Amino acid sequence: MRTLLIIIAIVIGVGLSSLMVVTEGERAIVSRFGEVLKDNVDGKPVTRVYGPGLHVKIPMIDKIRYLDARIQTLDGAADRFVTSEKKDLMVDSYVKWRIQDYEKFYLSTNGGLRSNAEALLQRKINSDLRTEFGKRTIKEIVSGISEDGNTEGSSRDELQRLALQNAAKSAQDLGIQVVDVRVKQINLPNNVSNSIFQRMRAERQAVAKEHRAKGKEEAETIRARTDANVVVTLANARRQAEAIKGQGDATAAKIYANAYTKDPEFYSFLRSLDAYKASFSGHSDVMVLAPDSEFFKYFKEGAK
Repeated sequence: MRTLLIIIAIVIGVGLSSLMVVTEGERAIVSRFGEVLKDNVDGKPVTRVYGPGLHVKIPMIDKIRYLDARIQTLDGAADRFVTSEKKDLMVDSYVKWRIQDYEKFYLSTNGGLRSNAEALLQRKINSDLRTEFGKRTIKEIVSGISEDGNTEGSSRDELQRLALQNAAKSAQDLGIQVVDVRVKQINLPNNVSNSIFQRMRAERQAVAKEHRAKGKEEAETIRARTDANVVVTLANARRQAEAIKGQGDATAAKIYANAYTKDPEFYSFLRSLDAYKASFSGHSDVMVLAPDSEFFKYFKEGAK
């Protein structure tokens, strides 16, 4: 009984290991003793490609290589390209691709290795892009306008279209169909960007220094003009004030003279009253005067 169970388990194991499942979006190529299985089609050997489904293989002998049949994205690092004017640009691009000829892909990529396929495809795409960038200037690439003002064949869309056409042709020997080629970003190299930034910074600093110098010059001119106006204004104000003051003093003297001439005795009496008031305002004041002094003439009997 135990031996029977072991035999049944071995049969089940062998049966399961002889099954090959290919999922949707995949294809499979089987090699046996180092040789890829092929079918005879019209008298020509063609590599057998297994589509999605359940297939049978020889356990422990057949080796399976699963290939992704979906569209793949190759998004590598930015690479340096040279324009027609010998200027360097850092171009970041990506490629959409998929396997078209599974036999050719398997043979050209050392057993269908995706890393090998992408390395080969990246070199081909970069070569095609380098050719297209080498035909254009930076202005044509960025603005889409050629040096003679023509927009045809100069824009980034046109560059990508031509790169796609060239890549589609060059990738055929890999069994790959290039679906799309896109340029994501175009930058100047870091050393060029830094030098341009430093030059722009120096130019802006020179302009700022020139503006500051002109501002200081204008400020000094305005300040000197203002100081001169202040001096002139103050001099005119003092002159006018002195003139008005002189006129006031003359008018006051005239009024006093007219008042004095009308009643000199009354004016003398008022002056004496003011002097008495000022002299006797303090209780501790002491005055030593002769009795017949003119200061007390209005206290004398018979004074008017």
